[in-house]
Order: sequence, then C-alpha cells, then structure tokens
Amino acid sequence: MTIKSKRLRSGMPTMLILTTASVILYSCSGKKEPSENTNSYITKGDTIALQKNSPITSKLKLYTVKEEEYSPNLITVGTVKAIPNTYAEIASPFAGRILRSYVKLGQKVIPGSPLFSISSIDYFAAQKDYRDAQQEYHQSELNLKRQQDLLKHGVGIQRETEEAATEYQIKKTALSNASAALEIFKNTGKMSANTPLVVVSPIKGEVVTNNIVIGQYLKEDAPPIAVVAELSKVWIAGQVKEKDIRFLQNLTGVEVNISALPDQKITGKIYHINEIVNEETRSVEVLVECDNNERLLKPGMFVNVKFTNTSEKKIFVPAKAVLQFNDKNYVLVQTSKNEYVKKYVVTGITENDKIQITNGLNSGETIISDGAFYLLDAK
Repeated sequence: MTIKSKRLRSGMPTMLILTTASVILYSCSGKKEPSENTNSYITKGDTIALQKNSPITSKLKLYTVKEEEYSPNLITVGTVKAIPNTYAEIASPFAGRILRSYVKLGQKVIPGSPLFSISSIDYFAAQKDYRDAQQEYHQSELNLKRQQDLLKHGVGIQRETEEAATEYQIKKTALSNASAALEIFKNTGKMSANTPLVVVSPIKGEVVTNNIVIGQYLKEDAPPIAVVAELSKVWIAGQVKEKDIRFLQNLTGVEVNISALPDQKITGKIYHINEIVNEETRSVEVLVECDNNERLLKPGMFVNVKFTNTSEKKIFVPAKAVLQFNDKNYVLVQTSKNEYVKKYVVTGITENDKIQITNGLNSGETIISDGAFYLLDAK
C-alpha cells in the first residue's frame, strides 16, 4: 500500500462527518416555505377574507341563490293486480263429473250466468237433505198452526202448543242449513230431483281462464277450473320506500308507464296506502286504481309508477357548494368582495346535481358554488 492510499483512507471518515454535519446544520437552519393557502386568506371566526391578488380568487365560482319551481316526483316499480271484488276463481263445490260447459274463453257473463254443470253424488245427497228438511219444516208448520187453533177454541193443551212451536223452530233452522250450500249457486228454487249442479258466475265480467273439460272428474279439493274477471279497472301495487312516505301526503297525480308501450301514458289515482311497513324491504304498498278500458294493463305485469306532487317554490344550490363540518352542512356566503362567511344549512333531497336547502339560506344571497374546497383549511 502506498503512502497516498493511506492518506486517502485516513481522510474519509473526517470528510463523511463534515458532510453529515453540514446537512444537519442546513436542515436546521432552513425554514418551511409557506403554503399557497396560508398567504391567500385570513380567517376571523366564521369569516374568511381573501388577500389581495390571491390566486384562489380566480378558482372560485359564485352562484346567486334563487327559488325554483319544483314538483317532487317519486318513481317506483309496480305490479298490475285485478281488483278483488271483480275477480272470481270458480271451482266445483262438490266432487263429480263435468257434464256440460256453457262458456268459452273471452265470453262476457253476468251474475247468475251458467258456466258448467256437474253430476255429483254429494250434490244429489245435498238435494235429498234439502227436500227432506223442506218437507219436515212444512209438516212442523202445519202442526203448530193446528195446535194454536185448538188452543184458541179451548180444546187444546198449552204444553203441546209450546212443544209444536219448539219443533217448528228446529225444523226451520235445519231447512236453512240444508239450503245454504245450494242457495249460493242459485239452484234451490228451480231444483228438481237428481238434477245436476249448474255452477254460475258470481260477478259480471269475462271468462279469462277456461279449463272446463267435459267428462273430467273433479275431486272436492280440485283447483279452480274457470276464472271470471272484470278488468275495466285494475289496481297497481307499488312499493314506496319508508324514507319516501312523506312524499305521499300531497300527491296530485299518478302516471303509469308500460315498458312494452313507452309512448302510452296511463293516469291513475291512489286508492289505498298500507299502514304496515314490510320489514324485509322497508317499504309500504301503495294501491293505485287505473281505468283499463283498452286492456293495456294485464294482471301480473310490471310497470313503472311515477307519483307527482304540487309544484312549489324551493331553493336548490349546486351540490359542490355544500361542505360538511362534523355532522353539519354549511355553505360559504359572500358578504362583500373577496369576503365570505360560513353559514350552516339544513339540506333536503338531491336531484340533478343540486341539493335542496330547507333552512339557512335566503333567495338573493350569493354563495361559492365551486372551488369552496380551497378554503377547507380555514379555521
């Protein structure tokens, strides 16, 4: 190793120490450059004043608060339903074999129109029970009149008359019970021995389902084989979220839109608002009644429902104008040139990148609509 090499090696630690010390001294003596915002504004309480020639000034956009005509709309999805008292599923009340069909699909019917007839042993037994009860009733009625007549002429016995009256009431009740199942099908008055049961329509409407097959044997628990419905009016069951229930109070109209017919607008009116909130969906069912003379609305169909409200004057501001501090919302209101004050507000709905202000702002005030985030550091 040469003398020169030794000198170099022995000098390296000293140079390293001097360099490190210089860096530390430079860092300690250096000052942090002020941020752009620190030199751009000053604050005093809730007031922020921009300095003259502040670069932030050009980045701020202003908006003059004004009231706008606003008609709150609530849009949801609904399902078309037949109105319960205009919809009837017809099943046979007795087990038996279908003998005849009186209708075809789409046929118009009225209450009492025959739909089909059925031969049933159970029905024949019900007929016999009715005739027996009817005969016993008439016999008890005659016996009561005879006992009353005897008592009136002084040759009857009070006890026998009372027994006849009791028997009369028993037979009258039995007849009523025996005829109940037959009377609902309008067959009692014109019934003759061993006649088949004619099942009739209980409502006015049209036959929308016809599964009547002549010769088919039906069990007692057989499903309905015909459906009669009056669909000139229908219900639409819409689901409205719990948070939107307040919008239903002053509604003025309902519009229904069918996806298959986007240009066809159908109007309706609210028939009923359910009092119970669905715990799973957190929504309330709203029934809308619509005229359906053209049969555009089919039960089971999905539709879009738009609830409209009365137009009112409301204040809306750009969404970017509203800032947040903890759990409060505020905007920056201009009080003079380059001077702004924090003003806490109560917000409502958000729509089309605008937020409704329900309290805290007045029409005519000027606020920062964009760029307010440059002043977020203001204390």
